[in-house]
Amino acid sequence: MRFIVALLLLLSFSSHAQNQSITEKTKTMQAFDGFMPFYWEASSGKMYLEISRFNEEILYINSLPAGLGSNDIGLDRGKLGNQAIVRFERVGPKVLMIEPNYRYRANTDNPAEKAAVEQAFAESALAGFDIIAEEEGRVLVEITNFLLRDAYDVGGTLRQMNQGSYSFDRSRSAMYLSRTKNFPKNTEFEATITLTGSGAGSYLRSVSPSTEAITVRQHHSFVELPDKQFTPRKFDPRAGYFSASYMDYGTPISEPLMQRFITRHRLIKKNPDAAKSEAVEPIIYYLDRGTPEPVRSALLEGARWWNQAFEAAGFINAFQVEIMPEDADPMDVRYNMIQWVHRSTRGWSYGSSVTDPRTGEIIKGHVTLGSLRVRQDYMIAEGLLAPYEENGEPSGEMEQMAIQRLRQLSAHEVGHTIGLAHNYISSAQDDASVMDYPHPKIRIMGPSKLSLAVSYDENIGEWDKVAIRYGYEEIPKGADEEQYLTSILTDAMKQGLTFLTDQDGRPVGSAHPQVHLWDNGADAADELNRIMDARSIALRNFGENVIRRGMPLATMEDALVPVYLLHRYQVEATAKVIGGMEYTYALKGDGQTPLKMVDPTLQQKALNALLRTLKPSELRLSDNLLAQIPPRPSGYAGGRETFSSRTGITFDPVAPAEAAAALTVDMLLHNERMARVIQLHARDSEQPSFFELTDALLNATIKSSPEKGLEAEIHKSVNYQVMRKLLSLSIDTRTAPQVSEQAYAVVMELISDLENLTKSTNDKSYKAHYQGLLRMATMLRDEPDQLTLPP
Repeated sequence: MRFIVALLLLLSFSSHAQNQSITEKTKTMQAFDGFMPFYWEASSGKMYLEISRFNEEILYINSLPAGLGSNDIGLDRGKLGNQAIVRFERVGPKVLMIEPNYRYRANTDNPAEKAAVEQAFAESALAGFDIIAEEEGRVLVEITNFLLRDAYDVGGTLRQMNQGSYSFDRSRSAMYLSRTKNFPKNTEFEATITLTGSGAGSYLRSVSPSTEAITVRQHHSFVELPDKQFTPRKFDPRAGYFSASYMDYGTPISEPLMQRFITRHRLIKKNPDAAKSEAVEPIIYYLDRGTPEPVRSALLEGARWWNQAFEAAGFINAFQVEIMPEDADPMDVRYNMIQWVHRSTRGWSYGSSVTDPRTGEIIKGHVTLGSLRVRQDYMIAEGLLAPYEENGEPSGEMEQMAIQRLRQLSAHEVGHTIGLAHNYISSAQDDASVMDYPHPKIRIMGPSKLSLAVSYDENIGEWDKVAIRYGYEEIPKGADEEQYLTSILTDAMKQGLTFLTDQDGRPVGSAHPQVHLWDNGADAADELNRIMDARSIALRNFGENVIRRGMPLATMEDALVPVYLLHRYQVEATAKVIGGMEYTYALKGDGQTPLKMVDPTLQQKALNALLRTLKPSELRLSDNLLAQIPPRPSGYAGGRETFSSRTGITFDPVAPAEAAAALTVDMLLHNERMARVIQLHARDSEQPSFFELTDALLNATIKSSPEKGLEAEIHKSVNYQVMRKLLSLSIDTRTAPQVSEQAYAVVMELISDLENLTKSTNDKSYKAHYQGLLRMATMLRDEPDQLTLPP
């Protein structure tokens, strides 16, 4: 009997909960009216969401408004997380939040065809909620657990980066009400999220006050999607845009299944008939109020460069950049943001976007600029100019150079958020795009003087105008859109303006001789020789005048590293000439040359420039400088951006040479590059062969005449790097068999040369050196399984 009474009471309570009105349930709660009304119950710490937009697609985004401050871990303040179109479906007493699968569609008027695709591919139920109350077609659900979770997967990122095992701790997490808001077209929630665990790695230990608990903030946005008036624009691989793509099973079998469109903001002329017109709604970006001067002015100016490109596309004042309003929230999806982000170590900046996956329309541009990069630029300028003379005030040239870089950086990262990808061939096309990575332009003013007065361009590039025209220019009435857009790119090609991106520039073994990061000029070898000349001047001038008065002399080494390795990126660029292939993203019928081998004379020129970087005279630091660098004092420990040492706490003058030599040798003899060299030589005997390259390298290093003094020790270190790389090519299973075979043959032939060198020298030091190299070579022959390559 008691059981029946209890059951009746339970059913009565359940029925009451289901039939309770929203007004009654929320009468003691704080209400937030807006896009999706919600309610805060302070007494329980619970959040309730009112849902009436059933089966209506909206955009859901999570993000990280307060991060860890470690570039290495990558959990930065303001970083955008996952974004998804979702819809709410009611199923009896439950509401599901469903993400449809927009990667597979059927753009057709036939409902059965649409249903066939929808049923063929899975959707994702991202969350489920129990209905607590309802009223006039609206329901109330509790979403506290949905908001108080590790939505950004901070714990997963920490594990992936080997920074420890951490999981969400509900007891130390709560809503962050000051950043929980509601607006007519977007609803914003924010929570303080704590993860607890153990095994913290060094990166995490360096930024967290306690490694027991890691507390960040995570943000959730529900946003009204744009209307359907946006017209997608076709993706062309030659145009320089990111793409949005999906498989359309509604296309005729004679048409491509994969549909590709560019990502871009919505921009419409007020007067479509005018050659130039204001926009119905301009694109407005907002700069973080926490940005200090003179950085603030530099970032504003650089970002505003883009208005030049939009002017070229027929718009008047259509791209604007302002300071963020005081009452605005940077995570609010209504604001395109440029954020100034602090980290414990120097790191990259980036531009990302919130994009409507249905059309490729950019809803929010979001730029993250790391604050420490400007200080690195300033330090590089100090090392190059040695400005702190006794009783003299340094000029403003260092700050001027750093500010020029900031302008360019601001324009570059904003470029990503308006849809543009990197264009790494632009530095070889008269700096045609801010979407390249530019090396500072160092001018040689005389035998002992450098200038950084004009280190970076101060305007948008000609390619950038082409790209914005392709993405944003309105198609004239009556014109064929595809033909009109193609003509923009064809005209650019006639001016020598093209596009090649990350896949062509970033891989160390990539092939195009003019596509690289942080290089300058159309001829990589000429620029390498010029940079080596500038480096020589900087190293001759290098000394205590690179640091401020009162600084420990040992800290000169901080500025020495980027000056000593000033040539490193140009080395990489020049190495790409060897076994190089010039190519374009040619389309059938566009008249471009798709692919051709690099002229052998240019490859020889590049080889000569690379061999120059291995000369002990180029790698040696002066005795005068070495006498000025003492061990680092307490409180000024070296870091990962100072040279390592095999001489204990004292500065090791051979270590920089070893690092620089390893760079050149590894770039020159890269396994993919050597595979191309062998194949290109097989196709054209005028192309250099593997043996010709290695003969030149060995004659310039191991087989060259012995040096004296410190240059002898540098010579041996260089030789060691050459032998290491040849052995690596011989045994590395990732290397093409032909490369391994020929590298093995070179080492076997070198054995007799080393035996002769060992016998012919009376210098005990060199004799020991040749014997050491000989031991490595014979181990490859006799005991390859026991061969361990040095680091």
